[in-house]
Amino acid sequence: MQVPTPLLPEAARRFAAWCAVLLLAAGVVYVGIRLIVEFRTAVVPVLLALLGTALLGPLHRRLVKAGVHRSIAAGLTCVAVVAVVGGAVYIVVAALIDTGDEIVASLKEAARGVSEHFGAAGTSLDDLASNARELLGKFGGTAASGVISGVSVVGESIAMAVLALLLVFFFLRDSDKAAGTLRSLSPRGSADTLEAMARRALRAVEGFMRGTTFIALIDALCITVGLLVLDVPGAAGLGALVFVGAYIPYLGAFISGALAVLVALADRGFVIALWVLGVVLAVQVLEGHVLQPMIQSRTVQMHPAVVMVTITAGASVAGVLGMLLAVPLTAAAFGVIQELRIRYGEQEAPPAGGS
Repeated sequence: MQVPTPLLPEAARRFAAWCAVLLLAAGVVYVGIRLIVEFRTAVVPVLLALLGTALLGPLHRRLVKAGVHRSIAAGLTCVAVVAVVGGAVYIVVAALIDTGDEIVASLKEAARGVSEHFGAAGTSLDDLASNARELLGKFGGTAASGVISGVSVVGESIAMAVLALLLVFFFLRDSDKAAGTLRSLSPRGSADTLEAMARRALRAVEGFMRGTTFIALIDALCITVGLLVLDVPGAAGLGALVFVGAYIPYLGAFISGALAVLVALADRGFVIALWVLGVVLAVQVLEGHVLQPMIQSRTVQMHPAVVMVTITAGASVAGVLGMLLAVPLTAAAFGVIQELRIRYGEQEAPPAGGS
C-alpha cells in the first residue's frame, strides 16, 4: 500500500504546529486576563495577600519556632504589618504635607522658567490658566461624576485592602497545610513537580519583596541625605516618594529622580540641579551594580528589557496596581520555568558514557 505524500513539507508542518500552539496559548492568556479584570475585586486581594505572605512569612516562621501558637503568630504578624504600613503612610503623608507647598512652588517656578524660554509666541502661564478655567467650566458635570466615581473607587480599595489583610492572616496561619493541600489536588505522578514549582515561585517572590524593600530604604536614605546636604526644599517628601517609587523598577526611580531635579532647578539653580542629578545617578549606579547583585542574588534575575515590558503590560491591564504586581508575578513565573528546566533537563540528559 502506497503511503500518501504530505501536501506540505516537514518544515511548513512544524511551523504550522508551532503557530497553532502559540495561538492557543495566547487565547488562553487573553481569556485569563479578561477573567482577572472582570473579577478584580476578588483576584487583586488574593494577589496582594500572596505578596504580603511572601514578605511576612519569615517573621511568622520565627514566631512559630519560638513557641508561639500559629494563629497568635499570624495575628501578631498582621498587627505588625498594619503598624508598619500605617506608620510609613503617616510619615509619607506628613512629609508631603510639610513640604508639599515648597515642592509645588518649586515646580511652578520651573514651569514658569520653561515657558519663558521655550514657550510659543503668545503663550503664557496666564493664557494656560484661563484656558484651564474654561475647560473646567465646560466639563464641570463630568468632574462631579468623576468625584462620585472616585469615592466609590476609594471605598472599593479599602474593602480590597481589608480582605487582603484577612487573607494574609489565613495564609500565614495555614501555610503548613499548603503543601499537603497542593499534593492532594495534584494529578497522579505530578505532586512532587507541582510542590517544587510552588516552592520555587514562593522563594522568588519572597526574595523580590524583601530585596526591593531593603533597596528602597537605602535609596530613599541616600537621596534624602544628598538633598539635605544640597539644601533642596522638600527633601523629606522627595525621599518618601523615592521609597514608594522603588517598588516600580526603573520607572519609579526615573519619575522620583526627575521630580527632585526639577525642584532643585527651580529653587537652587542649574548648578545645584546638576549636583542633584549626580546624586540620583550615583544612587542608581549603586543600586544596579552593588545592591541588586548583592541583595537579590538568590532570586530570579530578569533582564531590564523584560522588566520594562512587564511593567508596561501590567500598566495597560490594571494601571498602577498592575505595575506593582507585574514584576513579582513575573519573577514567580521565571522561578517556575527555571524549576521545570532543571527537572526536565536532568531527565532528558543522556547518561554519562552512554552510546
